[in-house]
Amino acid sequence: MDEISVKTSFQTQFIDITSKVNEVLHKTGIMDGVCTVFTPHTTAGITINENADPDVPRDIIKETAKIVPLDAGYAHVEGNSAAHIKSSLFGCSETVIIMNGSLMLGTWQSVFFCEFDGPRNRKVWVKIIGG
Repeated sequence: MDEISVKTSFQTQFIDITSKVNEVLHKTGIMDGVCTVFTPHTTAGITINENADPDVPRDIIKETAKIVPLDAGYAHVEGNSAAHIKSSLFGCSETVIIMNGSLMLGTWQSVFFCEFDGPRNRKVWVKIIGG
């Protein structure tokens, strides 16, 4: 398992970490298998989505803020319930097939770290399994 450090700059932010995941993959030399990308934070997530147009992540952030507003009378005293809810909606991991030494992502797909309670220093764990 390898760890990727992610430094976020905003309260809510999507950061493309595909190149960092690829670095981990290439270091292993594994040609076929699966790659799991996981974040151990309850106010963050991992997702796969379009990388070509930066408006796509911005639109996702905008629309999830409408669905899960920052202040909606939540009971959680830390004041970050919206971040916890968004983390549960997006999930904390993604699994990608590896074939011929490459992540099998679609033409426009990237792996994104999703910050919902930033800015913070975060970590992402990457596990590559051959087979």
